[in-house]
Amino acid sequence: MRFSGNIEARTDNKGRVFIPACFRRILQAENCEKLILRQDPHQQCLVLYPESTWNAILDELSSQLSRWSSADRMIFRKFVANIDELSIDSNGRILLQKKFRDTAAIGQEVCFIGMDDTIEIWAKDKLEALLAGSDDFGAELEKVMNKEKGGDNE
Repeated sequence: MRFSGNIEARTDNKGRVFIPACFRRILQAENCEKLILRQDPHQQCLVLYPESTWNAILDELSSQLSRWSSADRMIFRKFVANIDELSIDSNGRILLQKKFRDTAAIGQEVCFIGMDDTIEIWAKDKLEALLAGSDDFGAELEKVMNKEKGGDNE
């Protein structure tokens, strides 16, 4: 599954929001019926994981952690404790519980960002502020793409 793009949407008074049609098509093509929602551990946004992606991430995380380490068990516990299992309703919507909307400061205007095998859900103003940052995207991208080549290509 590959999601990409930035699509704006609106929540209704109950916290329901339409999954963008382009993302729904990808989910339907993969017969994905369940989504996992959790707060992003690094940013003030929510992340939607198709069930298969979520399971692969859990497998990867648990393979890096020791079952016999209390610190590792706490990391795993915190990662899986605050999630919501969602289904897309017949109208193409999901319900974002108030606690999740509050942690991500989501009001009515939201943005869905396709992030390869996951979908981020942002408060529109938070995303705009983040993307308007003064960092040099081109320079950072160049560093990342040159890592495998062993340095800078100037």
